[in-house]
Amino acid sequence: METAIDAVLKSESPVWLVTANPEILLEAKRHSEYRSTIRKATLRLVDGFGLELACRVKGEKVTRVAGVELSERLLQLANEQGWRVGLIGSSSAVIEKALHDIRSSYPDAMFVGEAGGQVNERGNGDLANEEAAMRLSQVDPHLVLVAFGHPKQEFWIEKHLGDYPSLKAIVGVGGTFDFWAGTAKRAPQWMRSFGLEWLWRLILEPKRFFRILNAVIVFPIQVLLSK
Repeated sequence: METAIDAVLKSESPVWLVTANPEILLEAKRHSEYRSTIRKATLRLVDGFGLELACRVKGEKVTRVAGVELSERLLQLANEQGWRVGLIGSSSAVIEKALHDIRSSYPDAMFVGEAGGQVNERGNGDLANEEAAMRLSQVDPHLVLVAFGHPKQEFWIEKHLGDYPSLKAIVGVGGTFDFWAGTAKRAPQWMRSFGLEWLWRLILEPKRFFRILNAVIVFPIQVLLSK
């Protein structure tokens, strides 16, 4: 975590952070364009117990950095530095609830939120998205959190990375806004410690079965078969 924060503070150019998990890596393995996009990020962090375990099996000593925890640490940094922060993605209702909570927790940062319209799998947005991106660029944020889900958010970031002259850091945050808004709940700490977030999500959202199957079954098999 602090390696990432230190990079943000010391870099003279925008730091693009990707919190990689098994689903993202499987998508990158299947699609070369997405893989190329991911490689353009400044830092790729290990998110997800399965990826942490895979790295350790391969002899890499890594520390897991959950996307929501990285986002919260970046908000702390923004508050300390008095930064402008842009949130884009999710729905208007979720954005509004999330902003209400984080503004009270981080009073020294300035926050702007945009629902962001619709974005396709290649990161191309509709008219509402283009207008939201334009409004966000006029604020010229130092930190941008993008919540379109993968691979949309990474492709979107690649297209819009140069829109913000004062940008210090940008990161795709997936469902983080839902946690902040209270519309989704994180797994209990003991489940997170044992890498059982997937089970918690499956219990709360059975429709995620095939996504969880990829992360829990397909990814480990791919790791074991890979060189």
